Amino acid sequence: MRFKDINDKSDLAINGAPPAFSEALHVGKPNVYNRSGFLSRVEEILDSNWLTNDGPMVQELEQKIADRLNVKHCVAMCNGTTALEVAIRALGLTGEVIVPAWTFVATAHALYWQGITPVFADIDPLTHNLDPASVKKMINPRTSGIIGVHLWGRASPIDELQEIADKYRIKLFFDAAHAFDSVYKGEKIGRFGECEVFSFHATKAFNTMEGGAITTDDDKLAEIIRLMRNFGFSGYDNVIYPGINGKMTEVSAAMGLANLSCFDSIIEHNYNIYNSYRLELFDINGIELLSYKNKESNFHYIVVEVKENCSVSRDVIVSALHAENILARKYFWPGVHNMHPYNKMLDTPRCNLLETDKLSNKIIVLPNGAGVTELDVKLICSVIRMLVNE
Repeated sequence: MRFKDINDKSDLAINGAPPAFSEALHVGKPNVYNRSGFLSRVEEILDSNWLTNDGPMVQELEQKIADRLNVKHCVAMCNGTTALEVAIRALGLTGEVIVPAWTFVATAHALYWQGITPVFADIDPLTHNLDPASVKKMINPRTSGIIGVHLWGRASPIDELQEIADKYRIKLFFDAAHAFDSVYKGEKIGRFGECEVFSFHATKAFNTMEGGAITTDDDKLAEIIRLMRNFGFSGYDNVIYPGINGKMTEVSAAMGLANLSCFDSIIEHNYNIYNSYRLELFDINGIELLSYKNKESNFHYIVVEVKENCSVSRDVIVSALHAENILARKYFWPGVHNMHPYNKMLDTPRCNLLETDKLSNKIIVLPNGAGVTELDVKLICSVIRMLVNE
């Protein structure tokens, strides 16, 4: 494989050769491990004619997730973004809420849609998670809460953020969209802060096709969340709380139960692929793989940082990979604070997000998941190695 001109982004195809992968190999390809188990449960759903409205599949999934995460309550939702919005409303957040700009835009959108101003704090360049020192700078009388994000499945600085929340008497909860089955100090993510919000979108390590959940140990909060999820109904014709339709369908829960039955195998596969990347990338100058401690994460995200001493830029590498049908991603470029409408909110108090801006121009996320093999990893890394070395 030979590249014509590694500095010309418009001409990165390999000389006359077909792409390395005839079928696109992309970030976020869904994990579907237990097809027969899923189809069997779909037959049960059709036989019962109970398709939604807190059916037996949803209830079983909620209980199994709660047991796995060692948390008292799991409330399944139609998607992670709705779950964020319900959590925000259930906690009574108002005014301003501090979030990282280095996250998926839904974290900020969930606030904006409810008339709350997201205030962006900077990140720690080593962890990619919220920097507590930056969070402290952003607190003012209008601040009602903090949303920590467990980015890449690695826990936020939970203890430090909780200390800040307690000191200023504001609410703290976590966006755990990346972190299903991840661990913090020996405990599963899911029971920290006031509550934690998961996404079970098809691209996640654990998916229900489309879906999400809120987990908490707070009985009263769980009761409010369950009311809000179903229009505020408490029994037939008895509305006691303002709510929305946030319910998960039975088919989505069936997919979740099928995937949950083999989730340990999914994590094992992710871990093996991560180690393959680690071995293949370690000797490529200027390319650094984000590290995970053993058993702290679900290993779903293969995150590469392109250092200053690399011979080519991040964007050139991404373009070259795309030319080979390897659909790597520039997460979360250019940072939520640089996206509309947040880049126009001049009255929003913001610190100088130096670390976020630096990182946004360095990160590549490479393919992982059930559809990626160790041979795929070798081919992906050979493209990067050849590009960087030439």
